[in-house]
Amino acid sequence: MVGRPTFWGVLKKKKVDVLPPNLLLSLLPLSGISFIMIDTGLHSWVEISRQAFRNNIASLSKLAGNRSLAVCVKANAYGHGLPQIVKLLIETNQVDYVTVQSVQEAEVCRNVGWKRSIMVLGPLLPNQLEAILELNLEPVVFDSQTLSILGKLGDKANTRIRTHLKLETGTNRQGIGEDELVPIAAIYERHPSLGAPYGASTHFANIEDTTNHEYADYQLRLFNRMVSKLTKLGIKPKIRHTACSAALILFEKTRFELVRPGIAAYGHWPSKETYLSYRLGGGDDSLFTPVLSWKTRITQLKKIPVDSFVGYGCTYRTTAATRLAVLPVGYADGYDRILSNIAHVLIHGRRAPVRGRVCMNLILVDVTHIKRVKLHDEVTLIGSSQSETVTAEQLAGWANTINYEILSRISPTLSRIVK
Repeated sequence: MVGRPTFWGVLKKKKVDVLPPNLLLSLLPLSGISFIMIDTGLHSWVEISRQAFRNNIASLSKLAGNRSLAVCVKANAYGHGLPQIVKLLIETNQVDYVTVQSVQEAEVCRNVGWKRSIMVLGPLLPNQLEAILELNLEPVVFDSQTLSILGKLGDKANTRIRTHLKLETGTNRQGIGEDELVPIAAIYERHPSLGAPYGASTHFANIEDTTNHEYADYQLRLFNRMVSKLTKLGIKPKIRHTACSAALILFEKTRFELVRPGIAAYGHWPSKETYLSYRLGGGDDSLFTPVLSWKTRITQLKKIPVDSFVGYGCTYRTTAATRLAVLPVGYADGYDRILSNIAHVLIHGRRAPVRGRVCMNLILVDVTHIKRVKLHDEVTLIGSSQSETVTAEQLAGWANTINYEILSRISPTLSRIVK
């Protein structure tokens, strides 16, 4: 039965009924919540395949060999649901680290039961640094001020802090330049709690978008040179990590002691170029399986005559009598407005084209050609219906973007249901 979704949990032994999911997401890190139940009678939701995720982790583990495996779960686990994915990682028991963007994400990981290492990739404000000690986190450091404050906190608490230095090799985002290594080494020497950096890392600028990997080779050479300088300065990192999904898949020389795949864990290739390079090298086509499906339901059906305009701006006009289905999803949910009059959804295994502009919370699709469509029928936005499939990559092509953006922008307020 389709009804109003109910969200509830136990907060300080009191039932909290009919809370919106975005509020529950913000409450999740609080220790007072003992559990959350989400009813599946929803207008729109995301399904997560447990088996597909396990298969992907097994493939990544095989590629990693005897190296430590760190799975990136930032951005709500690339849109798949941070609590759900971390719980699945606990089940697989094959992953040594999760990598997150923020302390807030790290706190969610700890509260759903992740007891292993957590690497924080993003920037940290001074008032967040005590949480590094409290939650036993490993920050990736790319500025001297943060490193100094961490050293003082660690010395005061008489606690060793594992840090990872982000080395700037040519992406020119977060990172420590080669000319900054001497003053960075001095900070490590000044604070016993820091010892030496536990890890050294970098990130490739152009390993996914091309089949020519000269620039990645240049970055790797610079990374190795900077690590050698750190060693000569007396702060040799214990582990090195440079391998994102594409690097892990394509280049053994990037794997070092730890690898940190992201999108591949969720069953998607980083790019067409990565897939092409892998297949030209003799790679197996069954390496990854998409984990996520995005579903909604028809909430209204209507017949409109020929020469009728559809939606805002009158951007679509019917050329025949048309049957439209109204779907309760829109750009506020992550279904991009640029998909207006371009994309298709799946109903009963048939493609239904989007008509008119994507609204904030609604889209309209043409179901004239699909038989036996009725109110509340299931609609697939991403995923398979019978023999038809709409992929995140297809949506990305229609929207002139990448699969990362399509997935990570799916609203965190939508329920993630593990199946």
